[in-house]
Amino acid sequence: MLRRILLLAGLAGLIGFGVYWWLTIPATVAASALPAYQPNLANGLTTFNAGGCSSCHAVPKQDDRTRLGGGLAIPSPFGTFYAPNISPDPNDGIGRWSEADFVTAVMKGTSPSGTHYFPAFPYTSYQHARVNDVRDLFAYLKTLPPVAGKVRDHDVRFPFDIRRNVGVWKFLFMDGKPFVADASRSAHWYRGAYLVNSLGHCAECHSPRNFLGGIISSQRFAGGPNPEGEGWVPNITPRGLSDWSVKDVAYFLESGQTPDGDSAGGSMVRVIRNTSQLSSTDRDAIAEYIKSLPPVEGPPKPVRKADKTDPS
Repeated sequence: MLRRILLLAGLAGLIGFGVYWWLTIPATVAASALPAYQPNLANGLTTFNAGGCSSCHAVPKQDDRTRLGGGLAIPSPFGTFYAPNISPDPNDGIGRWSEADFVTAVMKGTSPSGTHYFPAFPYTSYQHARVNDVRDLFAYLKTLPPVAGKVRDHDVRFPFDIRRNVGVWKFLFMDGKPFVADASRSAHWYRGAYLVNSLGHCAECHSPRNFLGGIISSQRFAGGPNPEGEGWVPNITPRGLSDWSVKDVAYFLESGQTPDGDSAGGSMVRVIRNTSQLSSTDRDAIAEYIKSLPPVEGPPKPVRKADKTDPS
């Protein structure tokens, strides 16, 4: 009887491991799936700005947004990630990558060596981008200056440092579907919806997350704890921006100035450096979409000690 129980337990373990291994196979995009294409460098620049590439990948503490040598530290509840070098440097950057390598990395979160990237890289949003936009981005990146220098390894604690486990995370939080918007809306609104939900990856910061680090879909865009560990990311649904007009939102994306005279702070400063480079039409489209979102109540902010009243 004991032998049978052990045999069944071993068989169940093998089946479970097989399912785990199958679920966590890194997805790739084959070169054969990318037909001949003439890249549009102007659109590549737009994609670069909309995607916020320089926000994370530009070398810290210097003003050139095109020096994409990486190195920025990105704190999280799971450890600290360091943005990699994505300059065209052939040794330390992506200079030897194929177009299929790049599309796979951006849209599938899989490295050229066939391992999962950690989701600090917002491929959960980038997966919804148009393939040709990503191809244009790759062509544009190849025109930028190569930057030598390897970035240090991530500092992520066990068991979150096991990249194979990211495959389970992807199974839970990635759907692999192209972005589909409300067909009854205008083309202008659709453009804003596309930029916000794919390249702009706004929900990645402006949404609360569960204990596994996945976005809580019912509170998408409703703000929450800063994923970098300090402060609070604002609610950008009409619940949080009730006093803002479409023009206010568009002007904020251009200037970083709020309607009440305040200015963007924290990591949003880096974001504004990108959105300010977009066309006014794209900023207006983003603003129109943001203001069309349903109002959603975000998670409650923790009460700071200084805010507590003395009951005595």
